[in-house]
Amino acid sequence: MQLRVRLTALFSGLLPGKADWTAYRRDPRRDLLAGITVAVVALPLALAFGVSSGAGASAGLVTAIVAGALAAVFGGSNLQVSGPTGAMTVVLVPITAQFGVNGVLLVGLLAGVLLVVLALARVGRFAAFMPTPVIEGFTAGIAVVIALQQVPAALGVTGVDGERVWAIAADAAMAFARDPQWAAPVVAVLVAVFMLTGMRWRPGVPFSLIGVALATVAAELLTLPVTRIGALPATLPMPSLDFLDTAAIAVLLPSALAVAMLAALESLLCASVADQMRGGERHEPNRELFGQGIANLVTPLFGGVPATAAIARTAVNVRAGARSRLSALVHALVLAVIVFLLAPLVSRIPLAALAGVLLGTTVRMVQIPSLRAIARATRSDGAVMGLTFVVTVALDLTTAVLVGIGVAVVLAVRAVARTVQVGRVPLPAEELGDDERIVVYRFEGPLFFAAAHRFLLALSRVTDVQVVVLRMSHVTTVDTTGAGVLGDVITQLEERGITVLLTGVLPGHGKVLEALGVAEHLRRDGLVFADTPSALAHARRLTSDQIPAVASTGV
Repeated sequence: MQLRVRLTALFSGLLPGKADWTAYRRDPRRDLLAGITVAVVALPLALAFGVSSGAGASAGLVTAIVAGALAAVFGGSNLQVSGPTGAMTVVLVPITAQFGVNGVLLVGLLAGVLLVVLALARVGRFAAFMPTPVIEGFTAGIAVVIALQQVPAALGVTGVDGERVWAIAADAAMAFARDPQWAAPVVAVLVAVFMLTGMRWRPGVPFSLIGVALATVAAELLTLPVTRIGALPATLPMPSLDFLDTAAIAVLLPSALAVAMLAALESLLCASVADQMRGGERHEPNRELFGQGIANLVTPLFGGVPATAAIARTAVNVRAGARSRLSALVHALVLAVIVFLLAPLVSRIPLAALAGVLLGTTVRMVQIPSLRAIARATRSDGAVMGLTFVVTVALDLTTAVLVGIGVAVVLAVRAVARTVQVGRVPLPAEELGDDERIVVYRFEGPLFFAAAHRFLLALSRVTDVQVVVLRMSHVTTVDTTGAGVLGDVITQLEERGITVLLTGVLPGHGKVLEALGVAEHLRRDGLVFADTPSALAHARRLTSDQIPAVASTGV
């Protein structure tokens, strides 16, 4: 019984509920139409991302079908559509090059496990803390990386490989220059231009699919010398664990962590975008992680690559009028029918046409106004965004996110530290009289590690006074470093024969000081006061009675 209660609590809020099934009946007609529309848009993207990842076009289709259905049922958003994405392809390409397709499948399975663990640990709520400059920087970087990945296919060059995408693109460009064959680049450019121009004219029309279809027909009629996708399975493959290699788990675990991190980040960001597009919607972040985990656990069994939520397909789903998860399920079903009925036709699609679709997609991914606004906002935000972009292109996405967040945190801490102020408080003559042996200093802001040295610097030069009153009521927080520095300040003042009085120490701050033994002798000697007037009254008594300053050997 206790085990059952614990399991119920552990999975609370993560499994499909009655509300999901009720939502399916809201407007099934609109969900049906939206699902068909999304499937038409998703078909060329699924094929292109499957090819680009190195696992093949069929793997992209399988991922869109299996992951799309499971993430729709178990995920935390009513509007989100999942499948293979360009950002995930960026991470998968080096894994495929080093470990092969089986390595990619194992990485997907491990990433699914990690995502489920993250959901059970309820870490989804922390996605709201991702800095916007980091998001925009790696989104722009991903767009550039995806574009570079398409260079070999767009130029009709084969047999180039390497560890860095920019190096592969450069090798492909040099190979093309040595022996230019113009059929593939012409097809890629025409498809990209057709797609971008058409979508600007009529955003709701699937110009990417139309462009691929026209390119395929032209390639067949003109017998263009371009590379085709090749044979596709006429049915979904049976589940298999042939890729499972326990000895490789330890080696692939870092890659799985990167995939899980990307899947979590992209899915939660996509869900937030969907909520903004459709007012009144609110996704469940932990359930979204759980749904993506289930999808990535099962998809590799059918030969699919790791999946995540797709912002472009989700946006199409919302604009097409989707009301529930039913539209994403319809999208997966339509793609499955295409696999069963149209596999021979799909196999004739030129790879250059898919490269053109992805090149067009990258152009739409980059939001120039957002980048310009962040760059103009503050120098710190611009630096974080630029650094994240450069690291994404030069190294990899995971490193870029870690570096971007790290730099953003450091700059934020520096900005907070600069808000700290330590100043002498000018008091009216009626409070001090003509006694210049009493001074009052007020602390404002956080007394923490990044700013503590400013307190020490400001007070270390105080001389020619008998009593120093330190007002603490405007201190927002105190950490152990700040408390230790405060203790050093009190010690230095007392060693110069100056009596130190503390006022306005908040209860939470007092606990930190007590735990470290800071100012313990001040409390014992009655030199800690609730307010400044009480401290000033005591200071006047000290100076008027000519009581020698209290000296202490330590705090």
